[in-house]
Amino acid sequence: MRRTTAAGDPDAVARQVALPAAWEQRAAEALAGLAPGEGSVSVSAAAEAWIRPVAERARRAGMQEDRAHDAIGEVLHGLLAARRGVPGETVWQGIATPRPGFALNLPAFLDAEHGFDAEGFAAAARLGVVALTLAVPTAGRLAVTMHDLAGMLARLGVGYDSQAARDIAGCLAALMGASAGLASAEMGERFGVQAQARPVDAAPAACVLPGLAEAARMAQAQAAARPGRRHAAVVALAAPDLAAALVGVETGGIAPSFSPLGDAGGLTAAARAWLASRGMTAEAALAALLAGQSPFPSAGPQAHAAMVEAVAPFMDEAPARPVAGVAADLRRELPARRTGYTQKASVGGHKVFLRTGEYADGTLGEIFIGLHKEGPAFRGLMDNFAVAVSLGLQHGVKLEVFVEAFTFTRFGPAGAVEGDAAVSRATSLLDYVFRNLAVNYLNRTDIAEADDDEAADTVGDGARERAPLLPLVWLREDGPRTRRRALRVVGK
Repeated sequence: MRRTTAAGDPDAVARQVALPAAWEQRAAEALAGLAPGEGSVSVSAAAEAWIRPVAERARRAGMQEDRAHDAIGEVLHGLLAARRGVPGETVWQGIATPRPGFALNLPAFLDAEHGFDAEGFAAAARLGVVALTLAVPTAGRLAVTMHDLAGMLARLGVGYDSQAARDIAGCLAALMGASAGLASAEMGERFGVQAQARPVDAAPAACVLPGLAEAARMAQAQAAARPGRRHAAVVALAAPDLAAALVGVETGGIAPSFSPLGDAGGLTAAARAWLASRGMTAEAALAALLAGQSPFPSAGPQAHAAMVEAVAPFMDEAPARPVAGVAADLRRELPARRTGYTQKASVGGHKVFLRTGEYADGTLGEIFIGLHKEGPAFRGLMDNFAVAVSLGLQHGVKLEVFVEAFTFTRFGPAGAVEGDAAVSRATSLLDYVFRNLAVNYLNRTDIAEADDDEAADTVGDGARERAPLLPLVWLREDGPRTRRRALRVVGK
């Protein structure tokens, strides 16, 4: 164990936390945000606060007499200690929501010697349903979900944008869904049936992980024999929260890794695993980068959409699946191997990583935005914002349009920019990103400097007018920001 100081949010008061020595600082920050109250906290004590009521309800329901649920508290502690599974934020904080979640960390079930623990994964999915049912008895829907598929594929040496990867994901989703469904059926027999299982597709016939496809099909057959459910939904694709960070999740859900760089600027565990799977040293990877070749695979929105298609048939809840249409025919695909750059900077003391992907002619085709210490929700929003901008660029939206729309957006963090000679100040992370892109891809050096105006947050007002700030000059109609009027005091 080790003790450190951490805060769940950059603006929160830091507190003393105790957690296993091998767990990274992100886990300490997550624990500081998860545990209710203030003051020092340890991971075991914080977990016991929600595990104890679960174990007590199991005892009152007579479940401890069933060997399958013997010592459920110890099993939940063990699952957390192994960083395999954990309930969502609301369970840690004692908040009863209509759809509590339980996160399964896929790389934790992979062992270099014994391969993937399909039996343990299925058991964890079942335990997640049981724990959530006991923690929130009134919940009619659950969200057991799997995270860090990209990290697991990297450890296996399987490219994210491949049929082998999609078969693995499909088998995992099928096994998780069937196992969770079985547990919901058991809870229905104990506490009352409220729903019937919905039809699902058969699991993929095979995948490169030995025994996984067979385990998925067997679990599906068992689940089909017990159609009554306690819950209308049990498995979902959902965004990660602080609890997922606690168990070491690097990439949320089934999304691809946006960057090989971690929060502290070093390589992520997945990136190191990918190099190891290729027998490549860090020196060889650096040499490849200097030669203009990336040693890391790059998977964009199209590969992500294909992965969603592979797992959605086995999920009770999933994002809308892509629909082919006229717009899809107009999309300009990026080359499989592309150039670009990675820019590390700090905006108001908050680290940000901006990575770009280019077409063969050097024009911008995609961006990735990585953050350092922001909360999971904000990181998720920025990840998806970058995907949306990338899709716009690939469908013909000019970079100038985005620069006009998002420069001078104002929200924290903001302030001085360090690490990028082209930008000295920024009014927000978005303002910094598009200032950087404007300089590097549009040769725009005429955008006005960011100021320290403490005005209310504004999004989407575009580049500031460059007319002199003289009295009544705001009455002019030829400035690019005519839709945002302001009278400024410039002197006495």
